Amino acid sequence: MQQPVFIAAPTVTARLSRETVASLIAKLIAGGRVASKADVGRATGLSRTTIDAGVRALVEANAVRVSGLQPSPGRGRPAEVLVLNPDFGLILVADCGATVSRCGVFDIGQQRLGVRDIEIPIGVGPDAFLAEVVATFEEMLSELGLTAPARTTIIGLPGPVDYWGGTVVRPPIMPGWDGFPIVAGLRDALGGEVILENDVNLRALGEARSVPALRGPLLYVKVGSGIGMGIVGPDGLLVRGADGAAGDIGHIRVAGSEEPCLCGSSGCLEAVASIRAVGRALEVDHSGEAELVEEVVSRVRRRDPAATMIVKERAAIIGEAIVTTIQLLNPERIVIGGQLAAASDDLLAVIRSIVYSRALSLATRNLVVARPALGADSGMAGGLAVGIEATLSPEALVGRLRSAPSLAKQIEA
Repeated sequence: MQQPVFIAAPTVTARLSRETVASLIAKLIAGGRVASKADVGRATGLSRTTIDAGVRALVEANAVRVSGLQPSPGRGRPAEVLVLNPDFGLILVADCGATVSRCGVFDIGQQRLGVRDIEIPIGVGPDAFLAEVVATFEEMLSELGLTAPARTTIIGLPGPVDYWGGTVVRPPIMPGWDGFPIVAGLRDALGGEVILENDVNLRALGEARSVPALRGPLLYVKVGSGIGMGIVGPDGLLVRGADGAAGDIGHIRVAGSEEPCLCGSSGCLEAVASIRAVGRALEVDHSGEAELVEEVVSRVRRRDPAATMIVKERAAIIGEAIVTTIQLLNPERIVIGGQLAAASDDLLAVIRSIVYSRALSLATRNLVVARPALGADSGMAGGLAVGIEATLSPEALVGRLRSAPSLAKQIEA
């Protein structure tokens, strides 16, 4: 994460509430797109009076502060540089995998304050797993001396997420999690707002928000204990679908396969080409999920001949599934991530060869198929973007702005 992630801002309309004006300005600052009132005017077309009122509210609500002056190219008065106040709030991000999870603490200005990896299998169940996540965050905050500030927590989980209900629905690799009140439990333990998201969605969003503007969708394909896909549109927003199930390619049927899947069906891509599936093909004798993953990844990294052959075979099957999504979505960029992808150059190479040979030439003319640009930090970046946007949303700012001087409820642009 060498550069700030892009932060989506509200659309400018003819009449904006004071909270929407403040949210718009704060998000433009958060994404590094503006640094002064003049920049805001050029970016939005809002009047000087409207911008002054919005900035004044943010300053008095302690969300934004002045940090020096911009150099002036002429003889005019230098503009004040606006920055987000780090004390306004914290963003806690938990990017959780089947065996390893990464917890990060950030301030509202995108500064990373701390990151810690924890090794705990998702299969231990929601009570034990979430207790470990909460304990990790509490320990990190205590070490940083940041136990009091307001916080927004983003958690990504490797299963079908009911984004609006705050839980997961029949997750194949997460026994005991179905319907568990994840958001409510974390809110009680950590306070503040809690947002639940699919882990691959966070990784897709992180990759999309850290590159120049997209012309077409970005797809992130995670190949690990399961297989999933996150979709980000050219507007930089996640495509979740009507129920949050968009991109679940792990349960696309593979022609000719009857391999039983943990979802209860058979012949699913995940049952054929995940780390679990490779482990079965290699006859890895480990009952524990973490041990199985470690053994398979170790064999792949040291280029064990049998492991290399099986990965190539299964990569071709994944490639065929991706070709179908290319024909439907015409993406600009496809990112291949996850533990198996990180361990094997062959996986990416075979998927590329299938994609470029099987998809229509028009759809591959400008298509990039690559590793994650952010590496293991893709989920952190995506969670950070979600957290900042939630913290600076008009709805979240209502309470904070009540203590600021009264502004007109409707400010004309």
